[in-house]
Amino acid sequence: MAGSAEMASLEESFRKFAIYGDTKATGQEMNGKNWAKLCKDCKVTDGKSVTGTDVDIVFSKVKGKTARVINYEEFKKALEELAPKRFKDKSKEEAYEAICQLVAGKEPINVGVTKAKTVGAVERLTDTSKYTGSHKERFDESGKGKGKSGRENIVDTSGYVSAYKNAGTYDAKVKK
Repeated sequence: MAGSAEMASLEESFRKFAIYGDTKATGQEMNGKNWAKLCKDCKVTDGKSVTGTDVDIVFSKVKGKTARVINYEEFKKALEELAPKRFKDKSKEEAYEAICQLVAGKEPINVGVTKAKTVGAVERLTDTSKYTGSHKERFDESGKGKGKSGRENIVDTSGYVSAYKNAGTYDAKVKK
């Protein structure tokens, strides 16, 4: 079997892939989609000896009959199932070691993430320094919105004239 440090990094990889894309996931169980992503990102699937279909079949084989997820122990069994297929020229133990090294220390890769672009008209429309009139009042010098105070006139009902320096000090003077 692999060393304890390698097993710790293997378990860490399992947890990172288990929570990928699911805000409610605890990292204790992995679904089929994340198992397939792990195999793809860690280069366990090579398209020849191990395909996406093989990955799905192994997942179905190791999980419980009615379960939709696998835990860490079932994950290790799944890797044992795939190891001889991926590394045909090695013994079962060597193949398992090699597949663990492929997965250990890896984390999900975000491929095809769309970046927001501001070009042409969008850039001109979102430049707050070019705003005029009442719209200019909705933003501070840095271009950040002021929120509600920038949209509405908030009425001061304190009873003092606006910009009065000693506002709120009347009660303190009367008590003396």
